[in-house]
Amino acid sequence: MAGVHFLDARGPQGMRLYAIGDVHGRLDLLSAMHARIHAEIMRDRPADWRIIHLGDYVDRGPDARGVITFLIERMAEDERVVALAGNHDVGLIDFLARPEPHGLFARNGGAATARSYGVEIDFASPDGVADGARRLAAAIPPAHAQFLRALPLSVEFGDFFFCHAGIRPGIALDEQDPGDLVWIREDFLFHLELHPKVVVHGHTPHDVAEVLPNRVNVDTLAYASGRLTALVVDGEDKRLLEATHGSE
Repeated sequence: MAGVHFLDARGPQGMRLYAIGDVHGRLDLLSAMHARIHAEIMRDRPADWRIIHLGDYVDRGPDARGVITFLIERMAEDERVVALAGNHDVGLIDFLARPEPHGLFARNGGAATARSYGVEIDFASPDGVADGARRLAAAIPPAHAQFLRALPLSVEFGDFFFCHAGIRPGIALDEQDPGDLVWIREDFLFHLELHPKVVVHGHTPHDVAEVLPNRVNVDTLAYASGRLTALVVDGEDKRLLEATHGSE
């Protein structure tokens, strides 16, 4: 079956879409992005809209706690704000359930997440890891844990499929493996044929957003680059939106 090319892809009639890449604890950039989006919505008054966050809210950057609080508040204010799961978000929940010193959380920025909740963890020893996990579990508000556990893995609007990492080519979109949606890289990234829908994702950072015929990657390494990127879809029109610190 023929797939959908980015140039031909359309969003739902009358609905503007904003898909935001990996945040990784950069509350400043997330706040700036939402301020820019809010200003556009107030200016243009689209009939409907969605703001879709593509996961990885925690780790590496300085304020994972603030990011989660921000998202919980925005989602409570308006159900058109959507948050999907990233592998780091899943990794935090996994660490709390099975703390070990060599997993994703311990080796890829989890210390910054713990610190945002007021917890220092000694990842050099099993006892330090176990103790740190207990203290972190006690420090994380129940609403934050519930938020992380309830994150959906994907969402579709119009000709676009949104997820954190990508899809397994050749598998129907509604039959994708949950692990692939948050973890896949090479088999997806190197696939050149069109998919049933254009896949909008993050997970694999680039200096600038990748806009390809079959996928769009909006992970621009926000925690280190200071640039958070979003894809904007309005009918047949597609563009990129960027937020930097102080760009509100």
